[in-house]
Amino acid sequence: MKYITIKDASKLIHVTPLTLRNWDKKGILKPYRNPVNNYRYYRLDQIEAFLRQIEQSRAKTTKRKIDLF
Repeated sequence: MKYITIKDASKLIHVTPLTLRNWDKKGILKPYRNPVNNYRYYRLDQIEAFLRQIEQSRAKTTKRKIDLF
């Protein structure tokens, strides 16, 4: 199991670290906390699953296109 920093996770998702902190507060994407320094760490598989979920929701919305003539 590989853990990545908030900075690396933000780069993978293409958002700022502040956005990840806000998502943590809202419960959207929960990090793991280092018990010594309380830093946020994310599991790489957790980030990958989150990205797949975003892609699936985008795919659903793109299927609903309606052509108007």
